[in-house]
Amino acid sequence: MEEVSIIGIDLAKRSFQVHGARADGSVVFRRKLSRGRLLRFLASQPGCTVAMEACASAHYWGREIAALGHEVRLVPPIYVKPFVKRSKNDAADAEAITEAAQRPTMHFVAVKTEAQQAQGMLFHTRDLLVRQRTQTINALRGHLAEYGVVAPQGRARIGQLAAVLEDGDCGLPEAVVELGWLLLGRIDELDERIDGLDRELRTSARECEETARLMTIPGVGPVTAMAIQAFAPPMESFRRGRDFSAWLGLVPRQHTTGGKPRLGRISKMGQRDLRRLLITGAMAVVQQASRRGEITDSGWPECWHASRSCWSRWRSPTGRRGRYGH
Repeated sequence: MEEVSIIGIDLAKRSFQVHGARADGSVVFRRKLSRGRLLRFLASQPGCTVAMEACASAHYWGREIAALGHEVRLVPPIYVKPFVKRSKNDAADAEAITEAAQRPTMHFVAVKTEAQQAQGMLFHTRDLLVRQRTQTINALRGHLAEYGVVAPQGRARIGQLAAVLEDGDCGLPEAVVELGWLLLGRIDELDERIDGLDRELRTSARECEETARLMTIPGVGPVTAMAIQAFAPPMESFRRGRDFSAWLGLVPRQHTTGGKPRLGRISKMGQRDLRRLLITGAMAVVQQASRRGEITDSGWPECWHASRSCWSRWRSPTGRRGRYGH
């Protein structure tokens, strides 16, 4: 009997569906394994390709399975869906993963290291705390607005609300004042925790050579630089800068038929947090250039040329445009 060539795994919390196939695609086995038996079963198999969907726990399993001597391929779930036959179940998903991973033109997701996942968790934790702070500030402004106390938007204007709560003759009910101070204390606590994470991000960004080069690009700070390092795949997987833009979802969506190209809005594919940070940084650069009168007749700021050269320096430590620069 010919040995298994590829194994597709449908990941879950406790039970995993495994689908083994030969090089010609014929089925070798279909099994359902518990979480504790998965690695033992794969260790008993000869070295082959193991394919999984790129989900939350796929990178952990990818590292563990690669340590057993197998080649790991992570397939984006959107590329697996067309291979699912009729009814959707775990066995059909595992078979679809196997079929998708065997396609010669399939794109795969690089397995992240533990350090990359730790950086990603740091970024997401900071982002969560920032959202919680914004929600708390809006809650405080909304509650006090019901009593006629209005302050402009923005975290810098919270001091005006605090001054009203400190005033003994503000006319607010005692319960409202107590709850207002409770929300202010929560905002101060979140400020302290966010500042601590910002310091950690800045320190890590300065210590890494790649993120230090990234921060030479206008509009890219420590948070964006660390997000690129944590979420973006290796730059060697892109042939040119436009391929990286397509991965981010910053190029137009195409709907072409009959030889007539039709371009729509940006596709918004890829990592949305990274795309949001880069767009925010680019808009900040454009606004600063507009204030300084550096906008050209075409509407592009002259600092865009400096940005492109900095991007090239990120790709090449010597400052020259390498194979993947643009």
